[in-house]
Amino acid sequence: MPPPLERTFDQAEVDSAARENGLEPIGVRPHLGAYLKDLWSRRSFIKVMAISKAYAENQNTYLGQLWTLFSPMMNAAVYVVIFGFILQVGRAGIENTIAFIVCGVFMFRFFERSVMAGAHSINKNLNLVRSVKFPRAVLPIAGVLSELAILGPAVVVMAVISYVSGFLPFAGKVTIDWYWLLTIPAIGLLWIFSTGCAFLVARWVAITPDLDNLIPHVMRVLMYASGVIFSIDRYLGQFSWGWIAQYQPVAVYLYLVRSCLLNEPAYPQSLFMWLLGIGWAVVFAVVGFLVFWRGEERYGRD
Repeated sequence: MPPPLERTFDQAEVDSAARENGLEPIGVRPHLGAYLKDLWSRRSFIKVMAISKAYAENQNTYLGQLWTLFSPMMNAAVYVVIFGFILQVGRAGIENTIAFIVCGVFMFRFFERSVMAGAHSINKNLNLVRSVKFPRAVLPIAGVLSELAILGPAVVVMAVISYVSGFLPFAGKVTIDWYWLLTIPAIGLLWIFSTGCAFLVARWVAITPDLDNLIPHVMRVLMYASGVIFSIDRYLGQFSWGWIAQYQPVAVYLYLVRSCLLNEPAYPQSLFMWLLGIGWAVVFAVVGFLVFWRGEERYGRD
């Protein structure tokens, strides 16, 4: 009796059967549309991950979550004393040095922590990356969203300090006006921009871990180049390249927040700065996401 004939399948049939049953090849970057759809379906996971990370911050300390407020307040106090009172750097063209520096420090700290969260999002979650299949963009998004959750109470403290500082005899008056509400979209643009930066550094650090040691130094230079503690127009405007520092993204978002909360004549509401802020946010979010997506198949395998 002749042996039964074995049916053979060509590669096309195997690929078709795999697609019909929802099977996908391993180690291959998914198409952008499918990737976005998968990422959107993980929005609940992103939310839970971000909240968990924010809650875990300083949970083993006696003061717990209060450190998320005390830390930027102490940083701002140091800069106010050294640069505002001793060196009087901020007083050139600034009426309320305290509120000016406090807004700058709180906002820049959010951006800095968001970038660092993106830089560590892959390398500090390698076990998760190597054991569970999910769009890796979840990690930097959740990291920055966690920093945004921490920023919420800090913004309230920042606004209170700015308002109270206006009652000091040597500081300019800070009044509560309707445009305080514009602080929300200003911070929203900074959040989108920070997420785009987090995508970029997440890709770069995942490929070259040594860059993680370089980022803090870049952040320090960027802090001074963004007018966190002094007016860019007053100290850098005299140079032909001063406009570069004035219109670079971080300086733009500091301008927007200060124009919303303070009554500084040097920081009026500006449609041009709002359009610039929107443009920077869109460009960095799109470019950062695409750069991160293009390395999707390499994360956890290098």
